Amino acid sequence: MATGLHLEQYLESLENLPTELQRNFHLMRELDKRSQEVMCNIDQISDEYLNTVKSLSPEKRSEQMSKIQKMFNRAKEFSDDKVQLAIQTYELVDKHIRRLDSDLAKFEAEIKEKALNNNKKEEETNNKKKGRKKKEEKGKHKRKGNQSDEEETTQKAGRKKQKKKDTDSAIASVLPGLSIAHPSDVLDMPVDPNEPTYCLCHQVSYGEMIACDKMDCPIEWFHFACVGLTTKPKGKWYCPKCSTERKKK
Repeated sequence: MATGLHLEQYLESLENLPTELQRNFHLMRELDKRSQEVMCNIDQISDEYLNTVKSLSPEKRSEQMSKIQKMFNRAKEFSDDKVQLAIQTYELVDKHIRRLDSDLAKFEAEIKEKALNNNKKEEETNNKKKGRKKKEEKGKHKRKGNQSDEEETTQKAGRKKQKKKDTDSAIASVLPGLSIAHPSDVLDMPVDPNEPTYCLCHQVSYGEMIACDKMDCPIEWFHFACVGLTTKPKGKWYCPKCSTERKKK
């Protein structure tokens, strides 16, 4: 099973994720520490400047103000680097989550397909056995011709229930203990209220998603199913809202 092997390889790649996260968090702490040190120095120099500003010449005042401004710029650089690193860390985790959701969906689809194929083979084998049995009993018993409609309906319902039961049994035989969830069930699962939402459905990220190529798209990411996609289109892709706005221009 190709997807199963791919999923196993991907899970192995997750072993490096904690190390990458630890490194990013360590860098963010260092940037925060440097920024705080600069801000403390700014407070100290600002107090000294305010206490002596009346006795300073215009040149000295300009020099002190320039020094304070440079320190503010330095603190801002540290803060910007910290924010950028935090965004990269979030995208790193989000990328792994979306990739894992996609691989799980493919893996479950293959499990279902294999289970259905096994069930189909069992049905064909059972039909052949029933056919031979009917031929053997044909010379001994006559089939009743006055069977009621109610009895026929009951038999059909029983066959449908048995078919569903056989399918469930086949799935369980392929992968014991696996509970195959419908994709819509993912939306019903409890999620972190702080996790951002995307797409036209205003849900969290799951499965395969595509980004709108318009730079100022208010939503940016969309689920394949919500925008009618099954595979990633070639070239640039725009969401329904941005496509409408582009046509108006």
